[in-house]
Amino acid sequence: MKYFHEKIEEKWQKYWAQNQTFAATNNSDKPKYYVLDMFPYPSGAGLHVGHPLGYIASDIVARFKRHKGFNVLHPQGYDSFGLPAEQYAIQTGQHPEKTTRENIERYREQLDKIGFSFDWSREVRTSNPDYYKHTQWIFIQLFNSWYNKDTDQAEDISTLITIFEMAGNATVHAVCDDNVEIFFASEWNFYSDEEKQQILLKYRLTYLAETEVNWCPALGTVLANDEIVNGVSERGGHPVIRKK
Repeated sequence: MKYFHEKIEEKWQKYWAQNQTFAATNNSDKPKYYVLDMFPYPSGAGLHVGHPLGYIASDIVARFKRHKGFNVLHPQGYDSFGLPAEQYAIQTGQHPEKTTRENIERYREQLDKIGFSFDWSREVRTSNPDYYKHTQWIFIQLFNSWYNKDTDQAEDISTLITIFEMAGNATVHAVCDDNVEIFFASEWNFYSDEEKQQILLKYRLTYLAETEVNWCPALGTVLANDEIVNGVSERGGHPVIRKK
């Protein structure tokens, strides 16, 4: 007897989509289980073999846990904001918004055909303003905070400014640069706004500083260590130099 896998797959994949079979429930008495994959970055015309290679393994775990009675959260999304998407747009001479959208549609089609048990109601696209506004908000919170060792928590930078205005920094126990000089309140109040900001940068949880980075002139961007192979960029094979 012949096994018509195409029709069988098509039938059940359609059923899963219509009935939201793999959607996790927010309020459930079942034990929770979270299966998270690395999101693919849609920088090409389709998936490469490395994507399903990892997703198949995690999907087996997700399905096993569902059969064991767990409320499984197995989301999927797209790491669509950054160098890979930009480079693909440059290579094809198109706007990154257009290429990213089209590539995502292709990726989704392929992922569905493979039959993964993703909860697509929780899809994430990191290039969407509704997503990255939260990462920007987090950055702002970090920039406007300092870490008070006495209270063992982060506090608003305004509380540190108040201490400086009243007593200087001699009694402040904070996570900060090692080269912060001691100053009194009278000195702080005499500093210019620029000088005050330079001092505060030494206390903020997110700060501006000079450091050496991996600079790729051909790509026009800074690369992480794992984006470099044998001294050249993983994408394109371009020379990389260390630069301040």
